Amino acid sequence: MSATSDDEAPKLTQAHFERARYRVGGRDVSRAEWQAAARARIGKQRISIMLDTPIVEHYRAKAGERGYQTLINDTLRRAVDGEQFVADMRSVIREELQRAGEKRK
Repeated sequence: MSATSDDEAPKLTQAHFERARYRVGGRDVSRAEWQAAARARIGKQRISIMLDTPIVEHYRAKAGERGYQTLINDTLRRAVDGEQFVADMRSVIREELQRAGEKRK
């Protein structure tokens, strides 16, 4: 038996999605309100960005089934985290150097 033949759920059609009710906090809302609530919950924002073709091709090839946009997001997050780490380390080193200089006086 294949996995699809074991599935007892009915196939969903576009008509099912068109009749869908959107709910947030137990109350019916518009699709736009539901989308805004979903974006707020996951903490992501939809944007439009132009990237160099080789960059997009690289991430598409590297991402496989995961999704290249997710991979680009993860790469940007690591870059931001790395910048913060470097800034924090510089601050700590400056403080330690200042303390060491004060102890020598």
